[in-house]
Amino acid sequence: MPKVALYNMSGQQTGEIELNDWVFGCEVNAAVLHQAVTMQLNNQRQGNAATKTRGFVRGGGKKPWKQKGTGRARAGTIRSPLWVGGGTVFGPHPRKYTISMPRKVRRLALRSALTSKVNAGELLVLEDLNFAEIKTKNMVKFLEGFKATEGKSLVVMAEKNEAVEKSAGNIPGVTTLTSLGINVFDLLNHRRVFVTKDAIAKIEEVLA
Repeated sequence: MPKVALYNMSGQQTGEIELNDWVFGCEVNAAVLHQAVTMQLNNQRQGNAATKTRGFVRGGGKKPWKQKGTGRARAGTIRSPLWVGGGTVFGPHPRKYTISMPRKVRRLALRSALTSKVNAGELLVLEDLNFAEIKTKNMVKFLEGFKATEGKSLVVMAEKNEAVEKSAGNIPGVTTLTSLGINVFDLLNHRRVFVTKDAIAKIEEVLA
């Protein structure tokens, strides 16, 4: 089983913690990680971009001029794609970009992402994380204790904590999640991942 250091809120190591080998020590599957990130980014797309074809543009019901005898090119409607103000030929239309992955593959992707963070030494386990009051300087002081003021940091807690979430809300690059909200994109998109001891237990309960 992989062992990682256990820290307090001041950034001091207080011991070690053993992690579940199935969750935090699996073989990293790069292909599945790529598939999971692609799925998550695709599912965030609204897909509501739209253009009007000649049938949807207002006006153009009358033939501009007679078919023959004018010396001009034949025209049936002023809303032809050839005309300024006419329809669009191959423009975008509302569509769904949503894709899905089997549940087992999604879990493999999560385990691979967590394992990659452990292997890189970027997963930091905390005894606890809580602030007495909602202040940005509390979160800044916490990050300074780990020399993590530069680069992106992800904070994962067992349950919602308003004091921690709002204290981190004004700091660019700092994201807070609950253990049930962890996802592959956020894990890979942040340089450091701070996880409370209670959140580790919940993650292992779900993924093990």
